[in-house]
Amino acid sequence: MPAVKRAFVGAVLSAFTFVGFTQTVQAAMIGTEQIHAANAVPSDRERIGAALDRPEVISHLERLGVSKDDAQARVAALSDEEAATLASQIDSLPAGGDIVGALVLIFVILLVTDILGLTKVFPFTRSRR
Repeated sequence: MPAVKRAFVGAVLSAFTFVGFTQTVQAAMIGTEQIHAANAVPSDRERIGAALDRPEVISHLERLGVSKDDAQARVAALSDEEAATLASQIDSLPAGGDIVGALVLIFVILLVTDILGLTKVFPFTRSRR
C-alpha cells in the first residue's frame, strides 16, 4: 500500500506543479490589409537607426566622443516609449534643417542612460571608487 500512496502523492504533486503553466490561446483571422500595414511602417528603432546612418550625424557624434556602434547600442537599449518619443522628435524636425536639436537630444539620452549606469559611453560620468 505505501507504494500506491507514494505514486498517488507524486502524481498529485506533479499535477499541481504543472497547473500553473497552462496558458490560454486565442486565434483570429488576420486580414491582408493588417499584414501590409504592419510591414509598411518602419519601426521607431529603424527610423532612429536611419538618422544615425547619416554622415553628418556620425561626424557630430564622433566629435562628441560617441562612436556609431555605441550610439546604436544605446538605441537598442531604449525602451519602446523612449524610442517612440525620440522617433517622433526626429520626425518633427524640419527637412534638412535643425539636425543639431536631434543630436543634442540623442546626446542627452545617451548621457542619462550613462549616468543611470545602463551603459558606459562617456568616461566623465563614471564615479571613482
